[in-house]
Amino acid sequence: MEAFPVIDMEKLTGKERSPTMEKINDACENWGFFELMNHGISHELMDTVERLTKEHYKKCMEQRFKEMVATKGLEALQSEIDDLDWESTFFLRHLPVSNISEIPDLEQDHRKAMKEFAEKLEKLAEQLLDLLCENLGLEKGYLKKAFSGSKGPTFGTKVSNYPPCPQPELIKGLRAHTDAGGIILLFQDNKVSGLQLLKEGEWIDVPPMKHAIVINIGDQLEVITNGKYKSVMHRVIAQTDGNRMSIASFYNPGSEAVIYPAPALVDKEEDQQKQVYPKFVFEDYMKLYAGLKFQAKEPRFEAMKAMETAVKLGPISTI
Repeated sequence: MEAFPVIDMEKLTGKERSPTMEKINDACENWGFFELMNHGISHELMDTVERLTKEHYKKCMEQRFKEMVATKGLEALQSEIDDLDWESTFFLRHLPVSNISEIPDLEQDHRKAMKEFAEKLEKLAEQLLDLLCENLGLEKGYLKKAFSGSKGPTFGTKVSNYPPCPQPELIKGLRAHTDAGGIILLFQDNKVSGLQLLKEGEWIDVPPMKHAIVINIGDQLEVITNGKYKSVMHRVIAQTDGNRMSIASFYNPGSEAVIYPAPALVDKEEDQQKQVYPKFVFEDYMKLYAGLKFQAKEPRFEAMKAMETAVKLGPISTI
């Protein structure tokens, strides 16, 4: 198995730009994941976010998680559980309207750091989308506009901790799934591993790297690229030692955005099968996904295809 793709973004400004862009393209086509180094987000900010997030878990969430485990009798599992995840989470919304000020128990410095981190990640997501446009031969701004609809994209963060698990062979940290949205930016623990992706029938570790941002492709990018870039199944394996931190930020289409394959990427010569993927409103996809997250994505696409005749489409303008 070839090495996990790691992209040094500093190389995008010099003579190594072309091979670096090709490496990004290959990662999107063949892995659905890659890690970014030198992405422009300061190490100091990342260290602050990590420290405050881990302190918040210890102070406000660890005891609640232990109580949940005790209530459900999870310390003494005898058989595999396939409808529960071994994780402690809370969610932040950034766009269209932030709810950071409303999250209970967060210290003010934690709110401030998460807000600044989200602003940096939003810019990085949009930069990445334009790099993907360049690789795909789409005009600059196409993917951002496709995500925006009439009210702009949605952007939010899932803050997770995966505490030590006494029987990780019987319960997953997070069950296997593809992500429903657009492009995902993950700041993961660099000491405690657990994230894996499915590649060619094998589960591959996503290596923890200090100050890296892990990128993965969501279902919506698979649709817009008409399958050139694919979302991939991934999961989190619970560990017996260490508490794994995961801060996953989702840059997604707006709820009313209409998602469909970019016309420029649809093969004009194969008229009978020129469009493989459906057209749908993102909110409709999310309603379906809510009940089918931990199942294969293909039936979701088929279900949306059956609904697409009801969707009225207008052209995506990049002006």
